[in-house]
Amino acid sequence: MTVTDSLATRAADIQRRMAAACTRAGRSSDSVALLPVSKTFSVDDIREAMALGMHRFGENTLQEIRDKAQVLTDDAIRWVVIGHTQTNKARDVAKYAHELQSLDRLSLAEALHRKLDAAGRTLDVLVQIKTSSEPSKHGLAPDDLEDFLRTIVRDFPTLRVLGLMTLATHSGNADDVRACFQLLRECRDRARAADIGGLTLDRLSMGMSDDFEMAIEEGSTEVRIGTALFGKRDYGTPA
Repeated sequence: MTVTDSLATRAADIQRRMAAACTRAGRSSDSVALLPVSKTFSVDDIREAMALGMHRFGENTLQEIRDKAQVLTDDAIRWVVIGHTQTNKARDVAKYAHELQSLDRLSLAEALHRKLDAAGRTLDVLVQIKTSSEPSKHGLAPDDLEDFLRTIVRDFPTLRVLGLMTLATHSGNADDVRACFQLLRECRDRARAADIGGLTLDRLSMGMSDDFEMAIEEGSTEVRIGTALFGKRDYGTPA
């Protein structure tokens, strides 16, 4: 790795671009957080990021969180599940995760609540909304959000719903991508107006390496950055 291509320089460039997007949107530069997405990257990469002051890391799978947590035992580290989560992984979520950003169905909410309640703890969650028609994308239908939130508030008190998350389309059309972000913001605004259990849904997790500036312009409060921060992924190499 060269001096001009280090994690530190990439992080600084991302922060510069985030700040510029905030300025264009008339927002404070501290209104958007960076969530480093460490899936497939090594524990050494994570340690390097931690040395730069990063402590929350997004992972797609519980297996990878388990493996990394056995090595990275620093109490400051916080694991954030951002990938689609099987109901049978609720035990591992309750044990290892500090946050889940992919809550998208009641069966998962129920399973999580049972494990969390037994462990005497709560979990911060974001509800994942499906904002594109791509079959590969998971998420709750936008029209189902308000009823979903009412059920969570009523039946599953161990789940602290803090906001919403989405994955934008990969169509390559900027207008289509922007529309996904706009839809998530509109979902949040409608849910707020419904005044469900006092939920404010302050957080909107949207935007990744290729589109985070556009997401910030549309109201994102957290961007999930992997390749632009850590470099190109090698999916054939274990993390």
